[in-house]
Amino acid sequence: MKLFAPQQFTRTAIALHWLIALLLVGQFAFGWLLDEIPRNTPARGWWINQHKSVGLVIGVLILLRIVWRLRHAPPPALPMPGWQRRAASASHLAMYVCMVLMPLSGYLASNFSKHGIKLFNVVKLAPWGSDDKAIYTLFNQTHQVTAVVFAVLIGVHLLAVAKHVLVDHDRLLSRMWPRAAMR
Repeated sequence: MKLFAPQQFTRTAIALHWLIALLLVGQFAFGWLLDEIPRNTPARGWWINQHKSVGLVIGVLILLRIVWRLRHAPPPALPMPGWQRRAASASHLAMYVCMVLMPLSGYLASNFSKHGIKLFNVVKLAPWGSDDKAIYTLFNQTHQVTAVVFAVLIGVHLLAVAKHVLVDHDRLLSRMWPRAAMR
């Protein structure tokens, strides 16, 4: 058991991490529940536009998080075997790729359909692409596959955190836990 006080991420990094995490969990559930709404109904269009709108907000927050991360170095890594450090780096990079690819592919898919996006069902953002089923399908399938890959990566991320908390007792979670940053 290693007892030491690991350095924390910045308050902004912590806030963005947890805000995006909560929004993504909601958005995943929202996306999967959309299949329960009958196609070609006004209700489905309304809910899909809500999903797209929230996705755009999350996409902007993700861009803010990436900019923040590029300008603010994370705290030094905790002592751990090299393979764990490499696995953590690879999985974090893969999650960032998914965080960019998922909203981007959803946005692009929307722009290659005649529907476009109606931001929070108020402001119509006309599609800038043609109504092209093949391109729409490519981006929509990318969006869906990325969601599944991202969900698996999040699951692995949570299992790794649980291992650090329950097995290693290395206080890894305190680096990103909000209450610890407020002390």
